Amino acid sequence: MIRRHFHDLPVEARQAIADKTGPIHAARTADGGLNSGIAAFLDTDHDPVFVKGTPTDHPQAPAQRREAAINPHLPRACPRLYWHIETAGWDLLGYEVLPGRHADYTPGSPDLPLVATAIAELQRTTAPADIPIKAAEQRWAAYAPPGTAALFAGDTLLHTDLAPHNVLVHDRAHIIDWAWPTRGAAWIDPAILILRLLEAGHTLTEVDVFARRFPSWRTAPARAKEAFAAANTAAWQEIVHADAAPWKVSMAGHAVAFHAHLRAQVIGKEPT
Repeated sequence: MIRRHFHDLPVEARQAIADKTGPIHAARTADGGLNSGIAAFLDTDHDPVFVKGTPTDHPQAPAQRREAAINPHLPRACPRLYWHIETAGWDLLGYEVLPGRHADYTPGSPDLPLVATAIAELQRTTAPADIPIKAAEQRWAAYAPPGTAALFAGDTLLHTDLAPHNVLVHDRAHIIDWAWPTRGAAWIDPAILILRLLEAGHTLTEVDVFARRFPSWRTAPARAKEAFAAANTAAWQEIVHADAAPWKVSMAGHAVAFHAHLRAQVIGKEPT
């Protein structure tokens, strides 16, 4: 999506935002992120506000509306939504601005225990039943080995995109950017985090140890985890087929390696 600056918004949209925030003294476009047409930090007479927005006729607009709908259900590890408005052809969200920087996932990083705490808090969050959120067994059905997608079902609210740029760290970790909320088994978020830890330089043994911090991962059936690793591998291979950017190729390679790692564990437990 083309990134615009705050002053590119229609006058009516900027006024609607000012009606919520009070006088706006400065606006700074956020770095990174491709899912929003506008993403800006606003200086006001009160607390700063982070505004993200999408044209109402853009295919991403329904996802942003869903993001707004689930916000009241999120734990404190996530930023609070102040307001949601639609005006002048724009869908706009106003969030609290959290202090911090993007998380460091490299081995030995002091951020890792904070990230684990935030994810553990999220693991206790039930997906709201009154909001249309895709179910994990549906989302990965096309990629899962035959007959295994049902193993991904559950009632936990999953983030499913735990890249380091979606986690802010200060005195605690905060999980941001809820573009892909999913209802499913709680152990799926640790499974997704594992690939990001591999990307950051952890070994397969180290990510196994880290994932075992989460009770959901420790108690999940080995067959279910192996099936999801297979599905995730297929999904990343499809991504690479469409766009062979180096980082995507690397992620696909980590997915293959982790699936082989789990597959070896499953085979090792099978009766001879």
